[in-house]
Amino acid sequence: MVRNGEGVYSLLVEPGKIDFAPAAELQEILQNVITICSTIKHSVPMDREFGIDPAFIDQPVSELKGKYTQEVVRAVRRFEPRARVTRIEFDADIDGKVTPRLFIKVAG
Repeated sequence: MVRNGEGVYSLLVEPGKIDFAPAAELQEILQNVITICSTIKHSVPMDREFGIDPAFIDQPVSELKGKYTQEVVRAVRRFEPRARVTRIEFDADIDGKVTPRLFIKVAG
């Protein structure tokens, strides 16, 4: 997590260790955003709508970016209203792995 001067946080969407008792509300919100963006829709038993639709997987990168962005904005707006996605960039490696970098503004 990196914060710029405008109160926007940069997050790489990579599943990681879950902190069940975050020290502050900010860490909780940012962790929630990463959880939302790394959970496949229909995979949570008691809330099948939680997460993002994986329909963009294996699409050409140009299509993937648009569909992923749309899904992330929708899911974050619905499941973590304290956060707002301001933009998304995509880091790609030589093997074709694309890792999204979200820029999040936290309300308050």
